[in-house]
Amino acid sequence: MVRVKRGVTAHRKRKRLLKLVKGYKWKRKSKYRLAKDALTHALCHAYRHRREKKRNFRRLWQIKISSAVKNFGLNYSKFIHLLKQKKIELDRKILATLVEKEPQIFEKIVEFVKS
Repeated sequence: MVRVKRGVTAHRKRKRLLKLVKGYKWKRKSKYRLAKDALTHALCHAYRHRREKKRNFRRLWQIKISSAVKNFGLNYSKFIHLLKQKKIELDRKILATLVEKEPQIFEKIVEFVKS
């Protein structure tokens, strides 16, 4: 049987992992064992935080809409309820963008909903 030397494969595997941890602090950027552990944790947190980011943005949109609607004598929950009653299907992201960039259009939407 032919002798198989595994150095090339192992070196390539380690090199690929160390390339992924470039920029990490301390020895986690250069020591394979520490780098592997750091990368495992980093990928786990990245997965979780991608979902958290969606929650945070939705909360931000709700706050923007709520503060804008208070000027018209409504609160956030009543405004959303009236939108659904009038069958206006604008999501919170669009409404928050309108509050920020196009306040006149948002004002027209609120007036239409109130009437």
